Amino acid sequence: MSALVVLVDRPEDLPIPPEGLRVVKTRDYLTQPTSFGDETVRIVNLSRDLVYLGQGYYASLLAEARGHRVIPSAAAILSLKERSRAWTGMRAVERVLLRSLARIKETPEASFSIDVYFGRTADHRYERVAREAFDRFRAPILRVQIRRDPEWGFYVKAIRPRTVDELHAAEQPTFAAALEAYTRRAWRAPKGPKRVRYTLAVLHDPKEALPPSDPKALATLERVGAQIGVSVEMIQPKDYARLAEFDALFIRMTTALDNPTYRFARKAEDEGMPVLDDPTSILRCTNKVFLAETLAARKIPAPKTLVLDARSLKRATDELSFPIVLKIPDGSFSRGVMKADNLEALKRMSKELFADSDLILAQEFMPTEFDWRVGVLDGKPLFVSQYTMAPKHWQIYNHGASGRAKHGGFRTLPIEDTPKLVLDVAVAATRLMGQGLYGVDLKQNDRGVFVVEVNDNPNIDSGVEDKVLKDALYRTILDSFIRRIEAG
Repeated sequence: MSALVVLVDRPEDLPIPPEGLRVVKTRDYLTQPTSFGDETVRIVNLSRDLVYLGQGYYASLLAEARGHRVIPSAAAILSLKERSRAWTGMRAVERVLLRSLARIKETPEASFSIDVYFGRTADHRYERVAREAFDRFRAPILRVQIRRDPEWGFYVKAIRPRTVDELHAAEQPTFAAALEAYTRRAWRAPKGPKRVRYTLAVLHDPKEALPPSDPKALATLERVGAQIGVSVEMIQPKDYARLAEFDALFIRMTTALDNPTYRFARKAEDEGMPVLDDPTSILRCTNKVFLAETLAARKIPAPKTLVLDARSLKRATDELSFPIVLKIPDGSFSRGVMKADNLEALKRMSKELFADSDLILAQEFMPTEFDWRVGVLDGKPLFVSQYTMAPKHWQIYNHGASGRAKHGGFRTLPIEDTPKLVLDVAVAATRLMGQGLYGVDLKQNDRGVFVVEVNDNPNIDSGVEDKVLKDALYRTILDSFIRRIEAG
């Protein structure tokens, strides 16, 4: 079971709570730690005393100790007091403010404030400012104080939390609507005969050329979720402000540190939501330099790899034989990967790659008819596929001059029919990254099995990776989310 709880010091602070919301006095929550049993609990802390070592602070601190998801967290309460962290957040809000002001025709007053309720505000001109402030400071009610300097223009002077008893009568409708919008997912009526236990957001981009899951796979995930009481909803990058409405997040966009996926993962983690994949996994897996160094340090077999800067290119010819594979640290789907057959090509290709990255990788060329891909979830093999090279090419994907990628074929095998060494090496490599969902690319030859990459966001396409397990593959993923949600 899942419970939505709001903490108030006095009942009159929330005279008409939204339907399905349980109102508990802060003092009762502090003194009755076992009153919720084994329920999954989400808490909105509207205590008046949100100061360090005050009752509201202790309520958030103990909520985390009890495995309850709470807003604001104890860390969020402290961050508003810490000068350095508050300053960083204020500058981020200020940047959004200046962009918003540039779109407003009339000049605002020299001094004004924006009141924020769960990322919303009554003044629609500053909706983006409100979302940014809420995302940075994670407090239910905030006031962004803005001033105009005669020389430098508008700036954010302060951002401070407010408490529910400070709200004026005119603010109550906006606050009530924001509270209901923020918490509505937890008690919405289930559709169909199956009771909805949890809600899973699936981040995807319908316009992505090479998404990690095709529409049919996503539809299967949604259908299987409905069978077991997990409501699966597709969201897009524009839905960032809605993320906290869900119980968990599944990222089905190609991950990168400079696109919305990492920001979504960070926000989910800050909310205490299970997320596949988590920001640490994204950070580690998207950078091939980290992977190369980690595999070498743990003595996990991999093609010989050198990390080079522009002044150490000669190491590649000294320690490797042509052809030499060159990679940028954060490429995906075979992008940013080149094969130099001679010294002239090596110099030309490395110059091109160094234009985008201070470091590149040089790797021994290891030709094979196919690459193994082992999907690993929670430290256990989930699926196994063999991907053959693209026609007349040395990689699985061939990004031609036309801009359209060609790829080779595939063969998906039962896990029990896969060589044990392939499975063991794949699982060992994922342990270095975390306990998420990974796709390990491996090559096998007469020398053994070698890890080429560990991907944090592996492909799961209809008729490919799910060819053997079919619906059971999606059920396994959803069961993992359920365990993570219930573990708190």
